[in-house]
Amino acid sequence: MRIPRHLRYTWGHEWLVVDEGNATIGITAYAAEALGDVVHLRLPDVGTWVEAGEICGEITSSTGTGALYAPATSRVLEVNTALTHDSGVANSTPHTGGWPFRLGVENIAGALTADAYAAHRAHAQGVRR
Repeated sequence: MRIPRHLRYTWGHEWLVVDEGNATIGITAYAAEALGDVVHLRLPDVGTWVEAGEICGEITSSTGTGALYAPATSRVLEVNTALTHDSGVANSTPHTGGWPFRLGVENIAGALTADAYAAHRAHAQGVRR
């Protein structure tokens, strides 16, 4: 499973990219595969204040329901309404079109590099390097 190098990652298997003060947030391909077929997403409302590390939405899939966490404290700037019409985009293009929301932040303290995330994922899967 490819881990895009231009993205940053969280311990909770989310990705993010900061561009001109806006952070686009998504779930990783690893998380999308583990979830199975995504059938519904509950996204935060635009304008909602979210706190870093707290649940701000949920993802319902064929295997159950999982939480969507905020990687930073900020206000939600935009949600991907395409996901409300076709939640499968979260599975088919998790690192591009499947992003759920955007926050207004300058940087994300503690975000993992692609290499650090790969090591975290390998450890979570019990893979020895």
